[in-house]
Amino acid sequence: MNFPNELTLEQQFRLQTLKEQVQGLSREEAQEFLLEVLRQMMVKDNLVKHLLKQTV
Repeated sequence: MNFPNELTLEQQFRLQTLKEQVQGLSREEAQEFLLEVLRQMMVKDNLVKHLLKQTV
């Protein structure tokens, strides 16, 4: 499979919006935000793995 490694225009916009939102966070808030994003990425990885197992 060939997966594109570029962001869509919509994703670029969302990223810019998030960038503006996090600039005002304190260090502690930024760390909490980062940990939550990483947790969500892990959940997404688990979901993708589960879906891939279902198709095989």
